[in-house]
Amino acid sequence: MTGWGATRYTTVRFVDTNVLLYAISRDEGERDKAQRANDILDEGDIGLSVQALQEFYLQATRSSRRDRLTHEQAMSLVESFLRFPTADLTPPIMRAAFETRDRFGISYWDAAIIEAARALECEVVLSEDLNDGQDYAGVRVENPFRGL
Repeated sequence: MTGWGATRYTTVRFVDTNVLLYAISRDEGERDKAQRANDILDEGDIGLSVQALQEFYLQATRSSRRDRLTHEQAMSLVESFLRFPTADLTPPIMRAAFETRDRFGISYWDAAIIEAARALECEVVLSEDLNDGQDYAGVRVENPFRGL
């Protein structure tokens, strides 16, 4: 775990990459989702993973993105997101993700998000990509953009 040194903080909610991406969106059609994403970040009781930060960087800087960020802008945001508890991708998380993938029939990458959340002792994953309301052996998914 990085971002908080040796002190362990328990957080309640884990943020998936799509929340981070909506937070930077300048697309008029995503205005409500952008506001909700920024509200979530402002509330501060969240956790992240290195995987989510890597995915954020790749998606935010991709050439086909209309409101794409420069390398420097994306790096600066990633650095600012490290103020939140952040789970590294470790061999135990990877192995647990393999098991979660098999148990629930989801992609490895989604399972790695679930297991990073579990490693941070998060009870909830905020994601638009996973099944809203699904419980993955004690880690529940909530779509923070439902109804927007």
